[in-house]
Amino acid sequence: MTTTLRQETRHTISVLVDNEAGVLARVIGLFSGRGYNIESLTVAEVDLREKLSRITIVTIGTPMIIEQIKAQLGRLVPVQKVSDLTAEGPHVERELALIKVKGVGETRREALQIADIFRARVVDSTHESFVFEIVGNTGKLDAFITLMEPLGLIEISRTGVVAIARGSQPL
Repeated sequence: MTTTLRQETRHTISVLVDNEAGVLARVIGLFSGRGYNIESLTVAEVDLREKLSRITIVTIGTPMIIEQIKAQLGRLVPVQKVSDLTAEGPHVERELALIKVKGVGETRREALQIADIFRARVVDSTHESFVFEIVGNTGKLDAFITLMEPLGLIEISRTGVVAIARGSQPL
C-alpha cells in the first residue's frame, strides 16, 4: 500500500470582517489554537460606510489544512467573506519594505546600482547608510535583501502582503 503525501502550498487568503474590537485577536487565536502558521498578516479598514476591514493572511498548508482554515474562518461571527485568492484565480500581491544598508566607499555605489535594477528608492541617506524603499512581490523583496546582505544589511522592516483579485468583480 502506498501513501500519497499531500504537498504543502502557499495560499493568500482574504477575509472581509466587521471592523470592531477583538476581531483580529479571534482570527489570530484560530490560527494559534490549531497550530497553523501565518507567514504574513495585514489588516486595514477598506469600507468606511459599512465599517469593514480586510485581513490578508499568507499561510502554508496541505489542501486539507487550507480548506479547514477557510471553513473555520468563515464560522467566526464578525467574518463577512473568506476568499482563497490563490485558488480562485488571478490576483495581484504586493509588499513594501524599508531596508537599511551600510553605504560607504565602493559598497555605496554597488548598493545604489542594485537598488536601481530593482527599482528601489532611496528614502533616507547619511554618509554611512541608506534606507531603501522597495515594493513588489515577496520573491522580489527576498532577492533584493539577499543581494544587500554582503554589502552590510543593517535592518529590515516589511509590511506583509496585501492582495486583491484581478478583474471587475469585488471580493
